[in-house]
Amino acid sequence: MNTLVVVEIEDGRASLVSRETLAFARGLGLGELHAVVVGAAGASVVADCAANGVVAVHEATNAELSSYAAAAWAVAVETAGRASRSTTVIAGGTNRGNEILAHIGARRGLAMAANAVSVVSTEPLVVERQVVQGNALETTALTDRIRLLTMAGHAVAPEDAATPGPAEVRPFEAALTPAELVARVVRVEAREGGDTSGLTSAKVVVGAGRGAGSADGFGAVDALAARLGGAVGVSRVVTSLGWRPHSEQVGQTGSRISPDLYIPCGISGAIQHWAGCSSSKTILAINTDPDAPMMTKADYAVVGDMHEVLPALLEELG
Repeated sequence: MNTLVVVEIEDGRASLVSRETLAFARGLGLGELHAVVVGAAGASVVADCAANGVVAVHEATNAELSSYAAAAWAVAVETAGRASRSTTVIAGGTNRGNEILAHIGARRGLAMAANAVSVVSTEPLVVERQVVQGNALETTALTDRIRLLTMAGHAVAPEDAATPGPAEVRPFEAALTPAELVARVVRVEAREGGDTSGLTSAKVVVGAGRGAGSADGFGAVDALAARLGGAVGVSRVVTSLGWRPHSEQVGQTGSRISPDLYIPCGISGAIQHWAGCSSSKTILAINTDPDAPMMTKADYAVVGDMHEVLPALLEELG
């Protein structure tokens, strides 16, 4: 009756979403909390796991797992699940997390709940999860003996446990077959325009959409983001028009953000964009259309032209 969390590594430590998932899993209180890492965990990753109360870090050491292969990584997670005697396996709702658990579900004939945001009950395990690009919640019961679920990014805060865990590192090798390594990553190229780590971890995000007018219409947006120590996020139309790089895109096909403050300027708030920003703690929207979806969903709204409002706001901030 233990719980296993799939921990992804980013910049040498457990990724933000993985740390959120560890906190989420710890809150379930379903036995001991274990973690599985594919490849060398490293001291920082082990420290992150210990801070979250993890009993043991199961480290898959197969050389063949050095590059991502969903089917093979699923075998590694299954192996760790058996070793830890876990009946609940949780991953972050990332592309890899969803794919790995989907492989396990298909292999074992198990149901999987993707993008859970809260728990209704633990016995039986019933969760609420995001569907329709985050615009609706569905209640799902996991009744199989092994429960598989992924947690939507930023559904909970990454808080440390009151008491750290020993996080004992337990290396193992998964029994792999050639078939499980057929589909794998053979090359990784840097994303044009840089990564999105600044955007996804920013406490303040200033967004801009079609209302910017052109590629030259982001001066005040950049200035406000810099003044507030935040990052710039844009809507899909902005990247489609080539005004800003895709690495800044917020939405279903971009990044999912959860800042303390999101200031969308000239963004109508289509479903695809809302899917990426709905977890924001506070939204202050600026738009000339008071009936735009973003304006009606925002906590605060300013009806006006972003090119007039932002310079005035910057002047007030000094």
